[in-house]
Amino acid sequence: MGTHDYVGDPRNENVLISVNGELLPRPEAKVSVFDAGFLLGDGVWESFRLHNGTIAFADEHMDRLFRGAESISLDIGRTRDQILDEVYRVIEANDMHEGVHVRLVVTRGLKPTPYQAPWVISSPPTLVIMPEYKVANKQRSVEGIRLVTVDVRRGEQNVQDPRINSLSKHNCIAACVEAAAKGGEEGLMLDPAGNVATCNSTHFFIVRDGEVWTSTGEHCL
Repeated sequence: MGTHDYVGDPRNENVLISVNGELLPRPEAKVSVFDAGFLLGDGVWESFRLHNGTIAFADEHMDRLFRGAESISLDIGRTRDQILDEVYRVIEANDMHEGVHVRLVVTRGLKPTPYQAPWVISSPPTLVIMPEYKVANKQRSVEGIRLVTVDVRRGEQNVQDPRINSLSKHNCIAACVEAAAKGGEEGLMLDPAGNVATCNSTHFFIVRDGEVWTSTGEHCL
């Protein structure tokens, strides 16, 4: 699984997932085939880590979620506090405290028919919160990963803004596919000018002379 290799946990089979505020067992948590997220990848998402019962960097995650939604003219229909309250409600319902990863997804809602125009919508936005017990496989830090540079690049902001956590992940998936074809587990992606931008599913950092370096952030999250 590469950079996202984790330790399996049987407790995940019984977690409760919130779908528009309704807590459902994992096998029963579903969205409609007419949901804009399913049909078009029309929505935004965030991921959180839970440490000692607290969501790490909650404010920064909320900033990015609402900034991304605004950039695609998606009115989430809830305040930051309402969303965080729902995240904590789901966490408490599952009696989770540590070693937890939470994926939050907001889509534009249901479409009356498969059609991309964002104003053709027949429901409020869909909000899904998926918590899982997920701890990184420590063996990865010992063995490392196979990183390869790929030809698929992070695009300009006027094509598909790479600074948004968009449900449309084609750019990163294409890079992941190319990396695998080259024998890699993660693809190092360049920006349009040929500079290092990020990886297909993780950030890229290097240490030089006691300093941590990364990209400018113009072409990544």
